[in-house]
Amino acid sequence: MGLNKKSVDDINVKGLKVLCRCDFNVPLKDGKITDENRLVAALPTIKKLIADGGKVILCSHLGKVKTEEDYTTKTLAPVAARLSELLGQEVKFAADREVVGPNAKAAVEAMKDGDVILLENTRFRKEETKCGEEFSKDLASICDVFVNDAFGTAHRAHCSNVGVASLVDTAVVGYLMQKEIDFLGNAVENPVRPFVAILGGAKVADKLNVISNLLEKCDTLIIGGGMAYTFLKAKGYEIGKSLVDETKLDYCKEMMEKAEKLGKKLLLPVDSVMIDDFPNPIDDPTIATTICDADKMDASKEGCDIGPKTIELYSEAVKTAKTVVWNGPMGVFENPVLATGTKAVAAALAETDATTIIGGGDSAAAVNQLGYGDKMSHISTGGGASLEFLEGKELPGVAAANDK
Repeated sequence: MGLNKKSVDDINVKGLKVLCRCDFNVPLKDGKITDENRLVAALPTIKKLIADGGKVILCSHLGKVKTEEDYTTKTLAPVAARLSELLGQEVKFAADREVVGPNAKAAVEAMKDGDVILLENTRFRKEETKCGEEFSKDLASICDVFVNDAFGTAHRAHCSNVGVASLVDTAVVGYLMQKEIDFLGNAVENPVRPFVAILGGAKVADKLNVISNLLEKCDTLIIGGGMAYTFLKAKGYEIGKSLVDETKLDYCKEMMEKAEKLGKKLLLPVDSVMIDDFPNPIDDPTIATTICDADKMDASKEGCDIGPKTIELYSEAVKTAKTVVWNGPMGVFENPVLATGTKAVAAALAETDATTIIGGGDSAAAVNQLGYGDKMSHISTGGGASLEFLEGKELPGVAAANDK
């Protein structure tokens, strides 16, 4: 995949209308933003475009728009208000249900250099997610230059990230996208070795292509989380009531054989924290646990975290690494008793001298909650997009930008 893309540093936007696709898909409660990390993350690119004298037109999606009520509850109006405060200048909100409507067109027409406006939720247009030509043309009609800074949707080909890019002469990436490409892309394509990849999470099915691709690229692949039990069952072990995907046992055997053939280390849990029944509620702190060796698991119990010997094994593997990529928790992270494995892996990553890259989603949440955010080299902003990067797939949102 061509990762050498033009960025906002390679263009001059003075006096030009710049459409900048951001990721403002933030959680809202009663119209208030409850986590503004994504807004803060977008500021460097927006400030750069303002400082260079561009007329900055921001756009983003917010959630999924399915019902009539969504047109009221999933408006980007609160984002415009908060961005105005964060930037210290007005971000004019163009409230058009059709996104590029009379309000947006009038606002763009009246813009001076350095002004900022925000369009309505791009998913208010049904064709957004289908990359429909009409909406792509509407977006292209109000801009001279397109900047894509939304990595979270880079694995999707929509109007506001791919359709519009194909209709303008200048399409570049913003700082956030650039950082994702530099870290994730280069970790997979050109890592400093030894390269250790850690994969967790519940389902093997979600990570099939990632496992296969990373086995070819990394030196050591560590498997944790619910999906480890399918591997252990494939080895012939008793796993009790643990999560298993019976349809993927042969696949797991193939991957273990592939690792051996390629001379790669594939590490699986050597012990497991087991419980009688899945916690209800999920965060019940009173559940009783038993630690079993991986080859002596209790048939009446369910494995829900990696055990202390596994923690030691995995932490050791990370110590000598030069590049580490981590995606997915080691156990039922939502429960304080079953979060030990995930916390230990996060701590090991915080202590290593390696370049540490956290694929979005639960791993990112774990690292931030534990206060290790500033100890990691890079925490990805896109869960699904980072996984597809690790699969070695070309991301449409990245591919659409102009090459250097």
